[in-house]
Amino acid sequence: MPKIVKNLTDKQIKSALNAHKNLEIKTLIKLADGKGLYFVIDKKGCSFWRFDYVRPISRKRNSISLGTYPEISLSEARDKQVEYRKLLSQNIDPVVEKDRKKEQARFHLDNTFKLIAEEYRKTEELEPSTQKRNAFVWEKLYLSIGHIPISEITATQILDACRLYEKQGKTDSARRMRSKASQVFRYAIALGLCQFNIADQISGILKTGTKTHRAAITDAEQLGKLLRSIDHNFGRGEITVDYALKILPHVFVRPGELRSAKWDDIDFEKRLWVYTPAKTKNQTALQHIVPLSNQVFQLFKELYEITGGSDFCFVSMRNSSQVISDSTINKRLKMYGFENGETTGHGFRATARTLLDEVLKFPIERIEQQLAHQVRDMHGRAYNRTKYLDERVTMMQAWSNYLESLKSSCT
Repeated sequence: MPKIVKNLTDKQIKSALNAHKNLEIKTLIKLADGKGLYFVIDKKGCSFWRFDYVRPISRKRNSISLGTYPEISLSEARDKQVEYRKLLSQNIDPVVEKDRKKEQARFHLDNTFKLIAEEYRKTEELEPSTQKRNAFVWEKLYLSIGHIPISEITATQILDACRLYEKQGKTDSARRMRSKASQVFRYAIALGLCQFNIADQISGILKTGTKTHRAAITDAEQLGKLLRSIDHNFGRGEITVDYALKILPHVFVRPGELRSAKWDDIDFEKRLWVYTPAKTKNQTALQHIVPLSNQVFQLFKELYEITGGSDFCFVSMRNSSQVISDSTINKRLKMYGFENGETTGHGFRATARTLLDEVLKFPIERIEQQLAHQVRDMHGRAYNRTKYLDERVTMMQAWSNYLESLKSSCT
């Protein structure tokens, strides 16, 4: 007949603890509560709970700790015993399950949104200026969901984070936050860290702000006034910035592409500047060709006498290891009397596109091609980078001549 074990009481546990204190020679005390649950007091007086059981597969006896007393009470120890016995009924070893949960917890701690995002950011091939612009977005995402395991983040949590900035009128920031979160989730899915891109679930919920184009001058008289201001102030500031301001209206490339221009890319013999735009480097890697008009060719020759010993054309005069900063051109335009909103360095692109089309009557396809935009022929094929180059050489010289005429006609 099996031995009947009476359940322990709190009174018995406290009596056992007092008795252990009074023992001259400390011994191990083990009190059974039934069904494998034991209250143990070791020789040092530490008290804890243990559950003895037979392992499902090996059929060997084993023991697992349920925690210390009084942190784990008698009723809590019994609850754990019931939980473990239920696992055993399903042929699950409590020790294996306990280790699995520990590993899962560790996995969650090691795979928070911030940690995965930091890994993802290392895979991005972005220009320093783009990384700097994105830093704000990452900072806001980290503050709101950075500490949460990526597999536990909900669409609502991302939406709430984005709407904090949407309510402030920063709709572009909110949409970029969602976009960056989506990129991280796609990366996490590829690594097997989560199953769903929950950031995509809110893509149509956030507001779309009113798109404002970069300011540009399209009035001939105003453009002539700006060009005269650039000439009038030439030599009064940092010389490489002065040359950048004189060249940019003629070539109408993106300001960042002009600032990072290298002498190795300037072919004085063929009068061409050939480079790969950073904006398309990761997609097409196609080179862009800028024919140098007589005016631009002369300006680059003059600049070569100043910075030809450097890799970069527009190297900073204050720090020879860097090019002129991304905000320098806009700041200089403001110094010339053109307030924010009247024009920007990037605005010269819109200026050229409008006036080359409406005033000089060049084909819009050639203009778009010179702007380094994807232009396709009637069959939907992208134009080869060298196609219609002779026409573009003519167009660029006509554009420079037009700019010169505006300066001379402006009073």
